Amino acid sequence: MDFRRFRIGYRTLKTAVGASIAMLIAMFLNLDYYSSAFILTVLCIQPTKRKSVRAVYSRIIASVIGVGFAFIFFEGIAYHPLVFGLILILFIPTLVSLRFQDGFVSSVVILLHLFDAKELTWSLLWNETQLMAVGFGIALLVNTYMPSIEKDLKKYRLDLESLYSKIFHEIALYLRNGDSDWDGKELVQAAEVIEKGKALAYQDVENHLNRRQNLYYLYFDMREQQFEIIERVLPKITALPVTISHSHHVGEFIEDLANHVHSGNTANTFISKLDDVKEEFSKMPLPTDHENFLAMAALYQFIEEMEQYLQIKRSFIGFKMKKKTAAKE
Repeated sequence: MDFRRFRIGYRTLKTAVGASIAMLIAMFLNLDYYSSAFILTVLCIQPTKRKSVRAVYSRIIASVIGVGFAFIFFEGIAYHPLVFGLILILFIPTLVSLRFQDGFVSSVVILLHLFDAKELTWSLLWNETQLMAVGFGIALLVNTYMPSIEKDLKKYRLDLESLYSKIFHEIALYLRNGDSDWDGKELVQAAEVIEKGKALAYQDVENHLNRRQNLYYLYFDMREQQFEIIERVLPKITALPVTISHSHHVGEFIEDLANHVHSGNTANTFISKLDDVKEEFSKMPLPTDHENFLAMAALYQFIEEMEQYLQIKRSFIGFKMKKKTAAKE
């Protein structure tokens, strides 16, 4: 056994503690089938608060529907295993059609209690109601604690900005020298960080019942849109037939951009600088041959794409940054 991989997470600990407390409360209340409170709690402890609330809602509705099936079939026909099987044949499609299939297991627990009692009474229904109240209630209570993921989100943000900076440095180097031994690994890493960052940011949204989005999710979504542009412009740069004087101007701009990648909303500065590059382009002599013409056209397309890149950044509200970073992209 590899003990280095053995780890007890906070959700595991919450599940064990919450389920045990639920069963103890059910025992204290002298409820029949008190051990089922343990199962009901385990089923409702989810990775996020919102999922936990949805799980409880789904299981309550499924259990109510299950009691209705029990009344019709057990009381109407017989308390027999074959009748129980008939209930499941009809019960499962009903839950699926109503989109409450997540509550199937907990509702079966309730059905088993009714089947075992061989009688549907108000006292039994009250017992099951208390079991659900204890199990589901404790699950919601322990799930109110969710560890902060702000530190992890910030790390993903900083890692991504470092990768973008490296990518732009390599693009600038290629524009100036016309050659590069870059293997492009930062592109793969950036895609992975974006995916992980968005997933974690969405989890944070799910842990706030009154929030539909957060700034980090918007940030990673914005960077994902920019990444699509980066992937689109790279072939335009690497396919330049020749290095022309225009390349150096664009390279200087990209180098400047690479040195100032951060999460504040200051893209206007670089849009203004990009306008200056366009102005320089208009003053430079026209290409003298076909290869120079193709190179200049590709560079102009690259500039247009980079303007879109900056426009996407400008639409982002931005994190509050310190004054010393106010001149960054």
